[in-house]
Amino acid sequence: MTKFATFALALGLTTSTALAGGYVEPVVEVEPVVVDAGPSPSSNAGLVVPALLLLGVIAAVASDDDDDDDDTN
Repeated sequence: MTKFATFALALGLTTSTALAGGYVEPVVEVEPVVVDAGPSPSSNAGLVVPALLLLGVIAAVASDDDDDDDDTN
């Protein structure tokens, strides 16, 4: 029984020293992030699709072969 009491006393002493300091939450300082809002290189990307559509319409009109002169015979 004395061995058990010695073991319990040693366990109790180590437990109390492990919790002696308490918990202190670490302080983390965060630096603000600065974003440079310069002009983006793709600012004219919105004009590419309409320009290609316009070129497609122009090409379709230019290649229209509707000759009415051949039908008069």
